Amino acid sequence: MIPFLNLKALNERHRSDFLEAAARVFDSGWFIHGKEHDAFEREFAGFHGECHAIGVANGLDALTLVLRAWMQAGRIKEGDEVIVPANTYIASVLAITENRLKPVLVEPTPSTYNLDPGRLAEALTPRTRVILPVHLYGQAADMAAIRAFANAHDLLILEDCAQAHGAVLDGVRVGLWGDAAGFSFYPGKNLGALGDGGAILTRDGALADHLRGLRNYGSSLKYHNRWQGPNSRLDELQSAFLRIKLRCLDSDNARRREISMRYRNEIRHPTIALPRVAGDESTHVWHLFVVRVPDREAFVRHLSDSGVQTVVHYPIPPHRQECYPALHSLQLPLTEAIHREVVSLPISPVMADDEVDRVINACNAFRF
Repeated sequence: MIPFLNLKALNERHRSDFLEAAARVFDSGWFIHGKEHDAFEREFAGFHGECHAIGVANGLDALTLVLRAWMQAGRIKEGDEVIVPANTYIASVLAITENRLKPVLVEPTPSTYNLDPGRLAEALTPRTRVILPVHLYGQAADMAAIRAFANAHDLLILEDCAQAHGAVLDGVRVGLWGDAAGFSFYPGKNLGALGDGGAILTRDGALADHLRGLRNYGSSLKYHNRWQGPNSRLDELQSAFLRIKLRCLDSDNARRREISMRYRNEIRHPTIALPRVAGDESTHVWHLFVVRVPDREAFVRHLSDSGVQTVVHYPIPPHRQECYPALHSLQLPLTEAIHREVVSLPISPVMADDEVDRVINACNAFRF
């Protein structure tokens, strides 16, 4: 069976470096916010450009804490509205409701699955304060259009970059197009830890200082708590591992692009809708290679029988989740169609060429 993602093989490449890093952390006797953490924040910021990086416990916290910091700074308030793509993973919406803000779900563009800038005007109300675009599956959203709309209406932008580490749009990496951005380092991400982790990027120095305190019980000075804040810290060991993996992020993304190019050129089945790239290849880092198939159940069964593991990202859209009954009345036909039909094919930097061949052949052999 070709695994959807072989995490063991993905990390085996770094075994000796990981063991050396673990020993270094162990020998230091410092396990929270030490030298490895500080170095990773500098290196992650440097990878993107002139900005601040703030390590946190996970990607959901990254989004949640930015919104909370803006609330504490008086830039937004409870009940304000946040525009978010309707077909995102639920974490994007949870960050909004966790702060008692109101999510306004907007249909995506059918070609990229990202937030449709053309629908922003119809979603705008006097309570709109933030746009939360998601670079879904690894493809950069149309940030130039979103930025222009935000500037015209005095809105903040919080980028969800959980799936798009290293994507570049018009020479700027995602994460620097908005006022702040949240990243996840969940193990399966393009830049994944060996556990949980996350980070925030921003060019706003005052916001960065606020977030450094907020993630640590709201305390910038020990035992002095300026804000009500959680414990959301990126630990020293994960920071050391992430420093190692950051060095090969661009080359790993390049291999993902090679595989995606083969899939897009060689899968020729008439009922399999392949993903499209809106800009040049650098705008997409292919965290997921997502196709749409009308008879998903039969397709998934066929691939499994052919020795190919697939995953569905995601079977239930946020507005149909049990935890959001107030959203159940929303009519979002494109989002619902996407969630009924999407299937993610295996893609990773450690896939062998013969495995790619087998995935392509299995797709082309599907009978409907």
